[in-house]
Amino acid sequence: MSTATSTEDKGLSPVSTESLAALLVTRERPPRPSAWSTSLTFGWRAILKIKHVPEQLFDVTAFPIMNLLMFTYLFGGALAGSPGDYIQFVLPGILVMSVVMITMYTGVSVNIDIEKGVFDRIRSLPIWRPSAMVGYLLGDALLRYTIASIVMLAVGLLLGYRPDGGFVGVVAGIALLLIFSFAFSWIWTMFGLMLRTEKSVMSVSMMVIFPLTFLSNVFVDPKTMPGWLQAFVNNSPITHLASAVRGLMAGDWPGAEIAWTLGWAALFLLVFGPVTMRLYNRK
Repeated sequence: MSTATSTEDKGLSPVSTESLAALLVTRERPPRPSAWSTSLTFGWRAILKIKHVPEQLFDVTAFPIMNLLMFTYLFGGALAGSPGDYIQFVLPGILVMSVVMITMYTGVSVNIDIEKGVFDRIRSLPIWRPSAMVGYLLGDALLRYTIASIVMLAVGLLLGYRPDGGFVGVVAGIALLLIFSFAFSWIWTMFGLMLRTEKSVMSVSMMVIFPLTFLSNVFVDPKTMPGWLQAFVNNSPITHLASAVRGLMAGDWPGAEIAWTLGWAALFLLVFGPVTMRLYNRK
């Protein structure tokens, strides 16, 4: 027996529950958003957060500039004879170091959203599950890492850096750096899901990033190091990345270093991507 929903008091004709159910069933549902669409949406969300809190860009502007000026003029004369000669070697290295170091803020952002309960609402949506994680990384890669690269190159050109690879070499070097940084960031999203507070994420990230970036060829040629340290430095992913970016910007094609860099990026993505998603689904 059907029950009618009376709407006479509103001047409307009564509608039965069966009619309402039939109407809802026959109406076509909107299509489910694609994985790419939802990832871009979350990437845009990450960019909007920077728009509303522009102070977040200090770490991709002021910090890289400070490092470049400090190392070029403090150590350039001692290490290369003059700051002008040293900047040709050190700028690609500091560019790599700066972008790699700011990847940890992706994990911090993930941890903050978890603490605020944002991810509980995201997981209830009928969307591709990894899109929230991928969106964070795309937002950082498309904006923060690119801004850091442009700022570093602009300041370097003012200080006398001249890339022999020209525009093509510079773009190729930055593209390789962004690919590596996207894959490397999955490590910090994993920490963002594992650890309880954003301070813990930042502390653990710094403990990993600082020795990894400084124990590399970012600042000096490893040939001057002790043999046991060379063995580590020469096989570091940061060393391969810095050598590849340095070579591309200098107009060379360091095929072996590019292959190593892409291999490391694939390894990080294949190992830490599934681990991150497993933690995300169980959080």
